[in-house]
Amino acid sequence: MYKVLFLFLFLALPTIAQEAQETDDKKAITAVLTAQQEAWNSYDIETFMEGYWKSDELKFYGAGGVVKGWQNTLERYQKSYPSKAHFGKLRFVLNDISKINEGAYSVMGEYYLTRKVGNTNGIFMLTLKKMDGEWKIISDTSAKVN
Repeated sequence: MYKVLFLFLFLALPTIAQEAQETDDKKAITAVLTAQQEAWNSYDIETFMEGYWKSDELKFYGAGGVVKGWQNTLERYQKSYPSKAHFGKLRFVLNDISKINEGAYSVMGEYYLTRKVGNTNGIFMLTLKKMDGEWKIISDTSAKVN
């Protein structure tokens, strides 16, 4: 009887460990997006951009088409949100965080931007990858809904 119980526990341990790792990954990814939200609400685009992979391979896909590269993405944000009034207050709603493979996740969510120059909201899908121990957005597809 003890051998069967031991065998059952031994076989269940990898599954339990994998689930714990996924829970930790999802918490860390949520923390990246929370930090971005807080940076945005503090009118701090540089800190907001820390959530993105600082690479020419970063891809942002929005209404203006595909923007490639971290610097180009920063410049796109600066052009689209030229003042504190355009930044407003950002709120993310995370609807799904799914593992793609080891070290990569997709995130589907909504954004709500309340601001004096007119509110806007939309949806997004991100791909995050763990690099050098940190989760970074490697692709961002965002679309306005209103």
